[in-house]
Parts: sequence; C-alpha cells; structure tokens
Amino acid sequence: MLAAFLLAGHLPSFRRGPDLQDLHTILLGALIVWLAGVVDDKFELSALTKIGAQLIAAGLMVHQGLAILWLPVPGLGIVALSPVISILLTVTVLLVAINAVNFIDGLDGLAAGVAGISGLATFLYCYRLWVRYGMESAAPAAIISAAIAGMCLGFLVHNAHPARIFMGDSGAMLLGLLLAGACVSFLSQADPDALTLQFGSEKNTVKTVLPLYLALFLPVAVLALPLTDLVLAVVRRLWRGQSPFSADQGHLHHRLMRIGHSHPRSVLIMCMGSALLSFGFVAYSMLPAPGTALPVLTLFGGGFLVLVRAKA
Repeated sequence: MLAAFLLAGHLPSFRRGPDLQDLHTILLGALIVWLAGVVDDKFELSALTKIGAQLIAAGLMVHQGLAILWLPVPGLGIVALSPVISILLTVTVLLVAINAVNFIDGLDGLAAGVAGISGLATFLYCYRLWVRYGMESAAPAAIISAAIAGMCLGFLVHNAHPARIFMGDSGAMLLGLLLAGACVSFLSQADPDALTLQFGSEKNTVKTVLPLYLALFLPVAVLALPLTDLVLAVVRRLWRGQSPFSADQGHLHHRLMRIGHSHPRSVLIMCMGSALLSFGFVAYSMLPAPGTALPVLTLFGGGFLVLVRAKA
C-alpha cells in the first residue's frame, strides 16, 4: 500500500493536478487500524478495544475533512447533510466496512478475493469519472482502489487455498477501511452543483454518481455478501446470548461447505456474487442505456446460480 501511494504521488498526472490530501488522511486511519490488528493478531484484543481503535481512526479521518457531505437520492436529487448527520454517517460507513471484511476472513483467499473485486469495480468507476469527465475529485479514490486491487491480487498468489500466509485482522481491517475510504473521499471533495452542470441535470447527476452508494452502503453494493454475513452473525450470536464478536461456524462460507461445496468452490461462489453485484451496480451508471447491460448480467447471474447449485 505504501509503495503504491508513494509511486502514485510521483506520477506526472498527479503532481500537476489532483489534490492528494485525502491519501494522507486515509493513510493515517489505515495505520491506526493496522497497528490495532497487528496487536490483536499477536495478543488477542477484546472486541471493545478493537472497536475503540476503529472509532479513533474514523474520528481522525473525519476531523481531517474526510466526510460524506451529500447524498445522490433517486427521486429527490442531491441532498445536503447536516454536520452531525455527516459525521455519524461517515463513521458508521467506515466501521461497518472494516468489520464486514474482517468477518468474512474465514477461508483461504476469500477476503482478498472479495476486496480485490470491490477495489477493481471502484477503480473502473472512479477512473472513468476522472479521465472522461475531468473530475479530479475522483483521483484519490481511483488511486486507493487501484492499490487495493493490486494488493489483493499479489496477496492471493500466497493466500489461495491451500494458503501459505494469512492476512489476519491487521490485513482485513485495513482493506475494509481502504474500500470505504476510497468512496467517501470522492463524496467529501466533489461539488454537487458542478456535477449538475457537468451532466446537464440533477437527474442525470444522481444516475451517474449513484454507484457512490458504494461508500454509503458499501457492504450492500460492493460487499453485499460480507454485510449479510455480518448481520446474520451478529443476530445469531446475540440470539444465543453470545458476544457478537465471538467466533463460530455459522458464516455463509461455512454453510456453503456444509452443503457440499469444496473450499475453493465456496470462495469462488462468494467472489462471483460480489462481482455480480459490484460490477452490475457500476455498469448501470456507465452505460447510456442501463438495459443494455441486462443480457450480460443475466448470463453472469445464470452462471452464478449454476455454480451455487452444483456440488463439488
């Protein structure tokens, strides 16, 4: 990650244009959650201690100006947020994304695969806004998401089943923060009025920037499966009178293996599900006629269902 950020900061296109202050802000938050993860991997911190570290990281990022200031709402247009709602929403998004990635880190290659897919989808979207529409506010998000995709791809070489190395909480929490931070970065810098002029109308603006719900509902749009796993795990454990952060064998990937799927196939199913949701969401805003993506998404979804029903 550090190597990617350092290299990006010296590229000519970045030195003469976009403001990369958000990279420094996200790097500060990433350092905090990574250090907390390292200590947890070594000494097993309590759940409240880890949440506390995550809150510190998110709070510092918001204090440095990284916050969701407005929302693209279909039917309503651009909705400005009050300072209190902006802070609460940003901190919530960061915390949920961090823990969603951490919760799915239960099979070899799963967290890295899902996070890598999410990073690639976010990169394609933000890079298009930056290059095609000249929106320099999308540049930091493009850099961060490209770094995520590259980090995960390189890590999967050693983390695919059977894994030789593991990311632990230090890696999983880091990836979650970076994924959320990339999208929040755009919403903290972009000027909605300028976007409306750029795309001709507020309706077109909402449609075009709708994938930035990747930031607001990151686990829903990009990490839908991890969020589902997170919610089910918390409900399941509270129902049993356990801590929501206690480990068990009830995660989605464990369920896939119990119904007959092999370890690699279970990982592939979850990665394909994430890809279908994230790339489908991005394609909706990129294509002039969103319906043109329907045949491709239908074929991809059909393949996904066949894979789920087939037994390894």
